[in-house]
Amino acid sequence: MTTYCQNCNTALQGKYCSNCGQSSETHKIDVHYLWHDVQHGLLHFDKGILFTTKELFTRPGNSIREFLEGKRAKHFQPISLVLVLAGIYGLLFHFFKINMFENYVVASGPGERVSHINEVIGTMSEWIGQHYSILALLQIPIFTIGTYLCFRKSGYNFVEHLIINTFLIGQRLILHIITFPLYYISNGTPMLTSVDRIINLIGYALAIWTLIQLFKNQRKRILRTIFSLLIPFLIIFLILTGCLFYVFASIS
Repeated sequence: MTTYCQNCNTALQGKYCSNCGQSSETHKIDVHYLWHDVQHGLLHFDKGILFTTKELFTRPGNSIREFLEGKRAKHFQPISLVLVLAGIYGLLFHFFKINMFENYVVASGPGERVSHINEVIGTMSEWIGQHYSILALLQIPIFTIGTYLCFRKSGYNFVEHLIINTFLIGQRLILHIITFPLYYISNGTPMLTSVDRIINLIGYALAIWTLIQLFKNQRKRILRTIFSLLIPFLIIFLILTGCLFYVFASIS
């Protein structure tokens, strides 16, 4: 007896419809259905996150290359990965009031103007913590400019470089989340800035390793990798300098 897809009425010849991809098993929507759906969603989410995390810290460049070539079934999708991780990162740092921006930019001296500047810096730091997912997404095209310019002969187009850098941002976020206890312990002390710098150095060392592994067939790949990270550093520095100059000038 031939059965038909409940979604598009195509004759079924397996577990999934060849036309729309829906499962041939459509259960009655009841409590059992809800429990099964929750279990399946959480299991798929956990497996995807864990698999991608393992790959990004054991064979990152090779894993990203395979993803670009089509081996994607086990991976958590990169944009979703960054959104989820940035949300976790922002929640942790906001809830525990760990404001990194305040530790790097501090105005000192007497007077109401200096007090107002520090208040603005605190507000900016709080906004960054609350909207870190937006900030993480904004970093991706900036870092993409660096890898695209330095590895433009690799055969990857600009969008593929966006995916590469999305994975790199995800890798960095995972590192910061894993090392969050160090931020918490050093919060409110002079050690916080040092801890952040060391973790950032580890993050960029991982990025260098990833890019060297990914572009293994490129000439001068080590030099190109270093320049691909220096370019976005320069862009971000200029953007931040311009923003701070504008804020301080408006206060004057």
